[in-house]
Amino acid sequence: MSSLLAPALADGVRLHADGLPGLVETNLEASQAWLAIGGRPALLYAYNNRVPGSALEARPGEILRINFKNSLPEDTNLHFHGLHVPPIGNADNAFLMIPPGESYTYEVSIPVNHPAGTFWIHPHIHGKTARQVSRGLALPLLIRGDLDQIPAIGRAPESVLVLQDFNLDASGYPVEPLGPALIQGREGSLITTNGLVNPSIPITAGGLVRLHLVNASSSRFYLLQMEHHPLIQIASSGGGLASSRSLDQLLLAPGERVQVIITGSLAAGSYRLLALPYAQTGMGMMGSRTVSGAPATVLATLIYEGHETSPVGMPGSLVPVTRLPAPARVRTFVLGQGMGRGMGASMTSFTINGLTFDPTRVDTSVRLGDVEDWEFINASMMDHPMHIHTNPFQIVNGNGDAENAWRDIVTVPASGRVKIRMQFLDYIGKTFYHCHILDHEDLGMMAVLAINS
Repeated sequence: MSSLLAPALADGVRLHADGLPGLVETNLEASQAWLAIGGRPALLYAYNNRVPGSALEARPGEILRINFKNSLPEDTNLHFHGLHVPPIGNADNAFLMIPPGESYTYEVSIPVNHPAGTFWIHPHIHGKTARQVSRGLALPLLIRGDLDQIPAIGRAPESVLVLQDFNLDASGYPVEPLGPALIQGREGSLITTNGLVNPSIPITAGGLVRLHLVNASSSRFYLLQMEHHPLIQIASSGGGLASSRSLDQLLLAPGERVQVIITGSLAAGSYRLLALPYAQTGMGMMGSRTVSGAPATVLATLIYEGHETSPVGMPGSLVPVTRLPAPARVRTFVLGQGMGRGMGASMTSFTINGLTFDPTRVDTSVRLGDVEDWEFINASMMDHPMHIHTNPFQIVNGNGDAENAWRDIVTVPASGRVKIRMQFLDYIGKTFYHCHILDHEDLGMMAVLAINS
């Protein structure tokens, strides 16, 4: 069993130039290379020759500058998934396409009030996103701030766990899905954590370990469980929670991130972090998602090493989360699936309100500063984790109130519906909302959002 090493910090240099609160600058190259993944050679796409890419860190108020070079054999770009930053220019502009051999400098200004959290960088080229992500392109991005300033959390040892799956042939070449596998969303048989199979996570008896979990798979859901230990969730995809939640299981959708604390409540031993079998098709919110007879996947193993001399308890409250006010308007989005003549995957499309993606069409126009409720109605027999760029949102419960958690992905269950509430703050421009089963995005389940002044 390999020792778990979080993806190493990238070679970012924090500069303090005149007139700037802080500048984090790094060089990043996307390329194709033979690399070791899960203990075997594979021809992958990588950032700086690593899968996953080395983690980056930044703080609110800083500027993140990435000198990017595309050495892939196809167009690519960078999406700063989950960040509340400009969607235009050389920031989080997913309309950009960087040709092979070209370089581009991204410069992302992180607001001074940006929440701390676990985010990530990945490509966002329509029609190619699933292929590029499934071949390895993923890079965790940590924004340090309010959550890290809580003593018990800030002092806890931490690891970033990037979950990826790969579909490789016997020679190590990636296998592209066809037919039903493409429609369902590709899932590879090789499942890795930070590029390793079942690495170890050290913990001390009486101590804590903080895990940043990133689902960087293009389609796979991970139903997480730690043997004999609760998962104490302290952050969702949009930042810290108002108070921690103790969970026996936690579902992590494609593209989603969470932070959890594991407490060293036992004296000794080793305990597995499991991905339980989960079916992403069903009969709505009450449908069974168990997979009879299917084995769990071991993602990592928690191993006790030593005893904590000064045990630290979990705080009762974490960071303030303000509920959004009542919406100015409510919109409805129906998620569907179309099938043309014939049985080929190319004849299948995924739709939002009956339309497939067109980058030249604006599907939804909103006003800067407005609060809106969006209800997603899933008319298909598959779950759809819906992701909205630029602005985080809150889930609206049955009483019409928004919950105290920020998110950028919500799973709309098969034949079910979910309502979210968000406010369009700070930035104007065109951006996207889409299913984060990336094959579904590539097959049409994406739309253009225009935020207007």
